[in-house]
Amino acid sequence: MNLIDVTIVNVALPSLQSGLAATSSEIEWVVAAYIMAFAIGLLPCGRLGDMIGRRRMFLLGVAVFTMASTLCGVAPGINTLIAARILQGIGGAMMAPQTLAIAQVIFPPKERGTAFAMFGITAGLAAVSGPLIGGLLINADIMGLGWRPIFLVNIPVGLFAILAGLKFIPVMQGNRDVGIDLGGIALATAALVLVVFPLIEGRELGWPAWIFGLLVAAVPVAWMFVRWQHHQAAAGAPQLLPVDLMRNGNFMGGALVASLFFSAVPGFFMVFALFLQTGYGLTPLQSGLTTVPFSAGMFFASMLSGKIAARWQRPRIFIGSIMLCVAMTWLQWLIRATAAEVDTLAFLLPLLIAGLGLGTAVSPLFQLVLSNVPQRDAGSAAGGMQSFQQVGGALGVAVMGQLFFSQLLQRGGPQAAGPDYAASLDTAVYYPIFAFALTALAVLLLKSQSAVAGPVQAGR
Repeated sequence: MNLIDVTIVNVALPSLQSGLAATSSEIEWVVAAYIMAFAIGLLPCGRLGDMIGRRRMFLLGVAVFTMASTLCGVAPGINTLIAARILQGIGGAMMAPQTLAIAQVIFPPKERGTAFAMFGITAGLAAVSGPLIGGLLINADIMGLGWRPIFLVNIPVGLFAILAGLKFIPVMQGNRDVGIDLGGIALATAALVLVVFPLIEGRELGWPAWIFGLLVAAVPVAWMFVRWQHHQAAAGAPQLLPVDLMRNGNFMGGALVASLFFSAVPGFFMVFALFLQTGYGLTPLQSGLTTVPFSAGMFFASMLSGKIAARWQRPRIFIGSIMLCVAMTWLQWLIRATAAEVDTLAFLLPLLIAGLGLGTAVSPLFQLVLSNVPQRDAGSAAGGMQSFQQVGGALGVAVMGQLFFSQLLQRGGPQAAGPDYAASLDTAVYYPIFAFALTALAVLLLKSQSAVAGPVQAGR
């Protein structure tokens, strides 16, 4: 339910925009608000699971996600939808950290490999099925509800998950002495909003001076977050991002690379759906089918990556990043050549290569960064990596939205035709090309850093 929601919404964005008379920045917030809430919530919600019990936290998360999905489905306007998406992201953050933690406890060692493999398969199937389910539900126009069933479908699934969880997940006691870093949460949220809000709203507001002031203000707020974490560490109090991790150059360098790597995908598929549907009149189902090769490639590469396990980590990240860079360059060339009509079949091979590249790089990227972390910090590091991944996604949505909609506004805005959408997407695709090329280069630099971290690995 959580994983499908990430991909299913992209297909619905053009229908959402027309149905709710939303502006381009408001459509960006539909995507970015969920990602931001999810990113900020991952670490504290993981801690809350330790405090009140993982089973209870998981079931509460499913309940919040299901309630928020209902609010999304009945939202009378775009502002209500964005607020509900924030709540949905919080529900997702409540669920996500508990799943693997519960599996780690309830399955004996000999069964954990199978359990984690099933988790990976589920993630792959969600990526493949999300665009198709979204397209089918919108095309069916159930009871004249248009895009709303993509959220309302979560209600029966959520209710079933709660009942099944109550029956099958054993009760797990929490430790209320763990504590939550509320100051860290507030500062991290403020820093992220000070970056994402200006990037999304600046274009609509005409880039007044105070928008640039918000961007500048993000720097001292981020510095205050770091100082607060040191203060918490000195006082022996809970830390949102442990200081030991911030002092680990390999982890922080790898987390920043991961943020860059994951920043390119959500933003691309947001503007690609608008290009296909609003620019060239494809139905949501046709748009979803167009992107299936990417999801299928990611699914198969992820399955193969699971079999390779921890071998050849840096070469796999490098190869995957280069494949993505080549695929995005190929897509840009095809988009640039698109005139009055769009040939969706031409996108099949580059999207497949892009999916194969992503599936090739993701698993070893996580493994490489986390392998340099001492065992005592493994849980915090895993949660931190997921948070950095989501923060990158939110920033990527803001940057690619800015590139795409700025060009579209110059070319006619609401009156823009298909070729105008193609030219705007052509400009936006420069970002993922740059991001994946820089990731490939950064992996080569991480190699020398990892050599310095050799004793840490050997100690493990």
